[in-house]
Amino acid sequence: MVARQRGTMSRRMGAGRWRGSLVSFIIIVLIAFICPVVPVSAEEGTVKLRDLLREALQNNTEIQALAARAQAAEHRIPQAKSLADPMFMIGYENEGTSNLYTFNKDIDGMPADSRWMFSLSQMLPYPGKRALKGDMAASDAESQKAMIEAARFNTVVRVKELYYDLFLAYTNIDLLRDKAVLFSRTEDAAVARYAAGMAPQQEVLMAQTEKYMLLEREKMEQQKIKSLEAMLNAVLGREGGAPLGGRPEKPAYLPYGNGMDELLKMSYEKNPMIKFREKMVDAAASKVQMARKEYYPDFTLGGTYFGRGDQLPDMWNVTATINLPIFYKKKQNQGVLEAQASLLEARKDVETTKLMVVSSLQDNYSMLKTAESLMTLYKEGLLPKAYQDFELALAGYTTGKVEAITVITRLKAVIDNEFLYWAQLAQREKAMARIEGVAGNLDYEGLGK
Repeated sequence: MVARQRGTMSRRMGAGRWRGSLVSFIIIVLIAFICPVVPVSAEEGTVKLRDLLREALQNNTEIQALAARAQAAEHRIPQAKSLADPMFMIGYENEGTSNLYTFNKDIDGMPADSRWMFSLSQMLPYPGKRALKGDMAASDAESQKAMIEAARFNTVVRVKELYYDLFLAYTNIDLLRDKAVLFSRTEDAAVARYAAGMAPQQEVLMAQTEKYMLLEREKMEQQKIKSLEAMLNAVLGREGGAPLGGRPEKPAYLPYGNGMDELLKMSYEKNPMIKFREKMVDAAASKVQMARKEYYPDFTLGGTYFGRGDQLPDMWNVTATINLPIFYKKKQNQGVLEAQASLLEARKDVETTKLMVVSSLQDNYSMLKTAESLMTLYKEGLLPKAYQDFELALAGYTTGKVEAITVITRLKAVIDNEFLYWAQLAQREKAMARIEGVAGNLDYEGLGK
């Protein structure tokens, strides 16, 4: 009696699991029909990385904006070196208040001493100030040029990162479609065993469910492709919905030969952000010299001509005006201290940038080497072993020695290891691009600036 109740409970539980699997299978099939996957043709054209880099360097809006800013800074150099505008004054001096205009007239039988006045003056800064202002403007212009170079480096790195992410998304879709064949083999084996009465229908549904779940992952990769293409178009200076024109090429695996010491030396010499910070130091140093020059007065030379009419001789004079920096403790002294503090800040910014460069190089170099090691591990160890385990499990399942869940688990391991291998390849290429950007080792030849 007890055995009969246990058998009845077991059949009910089995039927419940069967109905649950059937419901899951139906839901996944409905999702597949409702959300069809946009096909990615294997014969679709390819887009070359070099072509995208050339386009980005020519059309990227950030680079164009910085180029316009640098051009504006170039135009400030001659302005900083030039003299202040001369001042011209015209005026009239009237004698007496009874008559509003007494020029060339008599008052009480005497010629009125009324006059027209014309004055011209020019401010002359203390010697050396104009040259220092020019140096400050030139350093600022050079720093803006360094910012353009930094933007070019960042643009190249960003295009490469998006390109390799896009390559990975397309590769994942190819893998999913390729591995669907293996799930079909598992499904065929389950159907054959079910037809022979050697396996429950639940195993057939399990194999079918796993196969259709690949559609969900493919749909997610398709969405990722759309997002990556939109981001890539933004970097390229294109409209958001513009077609990319193809799929990325498979990157050629080239060994990376530069060591950390060589990369650090290269980055100190070529990194555009370090160059930018160093130009800011030059500008700050010029400001210190300029602040010290403010202790010395400027001069204003002027000349005035007095026209007194026909009855009195005309007059003229020459004047020299000098400003007296008597409030130097509150003004000039504080100006020097301010400029020195700004110079210290600029030097510390250089040190901070170098530390960030070192940290970024070490991080990405470690990432590159780790990716290479993992790629070797997947290619030479895990992937062959996963394929072997799957084939053995499938053969064992066909003969009834292995359960269906074991076959599906082994097949998932194959897919996951394949994904991880290509993900590490993309990670390696992106890390290499970032290293080249930080080290200032990007090649613009043939790409245009």
